[in-house]
Amino acid sequence: MRFSFDLSHFVWVFSIFFMDMAVIRSVASPLNCQTCVCASDIISCPKKELTLVPSGLPNYTAVLDLSHNMLSRLRAEWAPEPLKRLHTLVLSHNSISFVSSEAFSLTPQLRYLDLSCNKLNALEENVFSALQRLEVLLLFQNQIERIDRTAFDDIQLLQKIYLSHNRVTRFPLELVKDGEKLPQLVLLDLSSNKLKYLPVQQLKILPAWLSNGLYLHGNPLTCDCDLYGLFWNWHVRQLASVVDFHEELLCQLFSQPKPPSKTTNVFLLNNSEGLNCTVVREAGMEAYLGDTVILNCDSKQKSVNQVWVTPSNEWVQVQQESGARNRSISVLSNGSLQIRPIQVEDRGIYTCYAQGELLNETLYVTLTVFNFTQHVHQDTLNTAYTTLVGCIASVILVFIYLYLTPCRCWCRPGNRGQGEDRESIHSSVLSATPNHETTSDKAALSRHVAFQEPPGDLHGQNGKLKPNGSQEVPVIKGSPLQPKTSNRKLSDPGSISSVFSDTPIVV
Repeated sequence: MRFSFDLSHFVWVFSIFFMDMAVIRSVASPLNCQTCVCASDIISCPKKELTLVPSGLPNYTAVLDLSHNMLSRLRAEWAPEPLKRLHTLVLSHNSISFVSSEAFSLTPQLRYLDLSCNKLNALEENVFSALQRLEVLLLFQNQIERIDRTAFDDIQLLQKIYLSHNRVTRFPLELVKDGEKLPQLVLLDLSSNKLKYLPVQQLKILPAWLSNGLYLHGNPLTCDCDLYGLFWNWHVRQLASVVDFHEELLCQLFSQPKPPSKTTNVFLLNNSEGLNCTVVREAGMEAYLGDTVILNCDSKQKSVNQVWVTPSNEWVQVQQESGARNRSISVLSNGSLQIRPIQVEDRGIYTCYAQGELLNETLYVTLTVFNFTQHVHQDTLNTAYTTLVGCIASVILVFIYLYLTPCRCWCRPGNRGQGEDRESIHSSVLSATPNHETTSDKAALSRHVAFQEPPGDLHGQNGKLKPNGSQEVPVIKGSPLQPKTSNRKLSDPGSISSVFSDTPIVV
């Protein structure tokens, strides 16, 4: 019993000691300028085995270096007092796995932040939104798999993001699309991640000054001809992101019908061992007569001076307009050349000279002008439509005339007082053969129209005559005009020879 009591007492004392040590270790030690370097407004404390940011940092600190330590979390408490002059914070080579969205609320002037070589696995919602003056952000060599779409909101001045050597699987298109979220961005390094697919169609329309700093090498991309066309176009333009890492632009070529895959260089996809992709050529611009055309000077640099030369060797600069009163050629504020309205003589090769601090570029744009307008005039469209409707109506009427012969008048009930001579009617109506009567017979008819009463034995036949032609021809009672042959038969109304004749019925 004595031994058991002493052992439990020892465990209790040890736990109290351990808790005290933990509390001591959780309290940040004050800044010691004997172990750290305090040079004017620069505080440098690398490789000091710090687990927390030292307390008591002077409010005039402009540069703070805490690299190569053992920091694990970055909360709002690390800076209890505002550091309004701090513009550079170096936290690389630590063990930081969490950064609070309020961690930078007291450092509003921060322009350079280095979080490289840590253990971050995600960029959470609005994590950097408080850094409205941030220009350079280093996040390479972490374990980042997920990037929240709002992580970089409200950072309008951010110019460079280094995200290489992480585990990113989704291309953050929101960072480059339309230039709305990060309008000053000129460099985005996504090399050596886990990207398999790229939004090729969206990347094709990026300005050259942004594509020039979009690094994608070292990713397990999936081979296809669209990917080949994208990088080939960037290679033709001599963009640094492709030219400098030409050998490291690899992709996975999957064999059919099943893997394994084969790793090959993107620029070898045009040969027989690849995908036989077609070599991409830069296409010119096409326009129609009377259009307003804007030619872009797609320079690899941003904020450069552009000067245009037309095919007629006319020089056009910014805020300069040339041309006749009814048309103009001018350079817009973004360096693009605007021509309105376009004419046939405007076709040719336009030259843009882009002059910047780092290099001068010469770009060529070929303009083709078609000698007709793109849009059909409304009156022409109406005329064509009316003609088409008229043709369709005519065809319908012809079909009705050919195949939908109306019912004879004598077949309708109530029309009993009509003439009785149907032989002349059926032998002449809609007939392609001439009439049987002689000229003297026709003259004797005195041009009187005769109608006949249908015989009683035809009731129930819906006005149709006997198809076998055995029906006798009735005569007109009391008429001096009797047919010479009393046994003449009526012609078959269903025969082809009795259809569609314009010969009038005259007796």
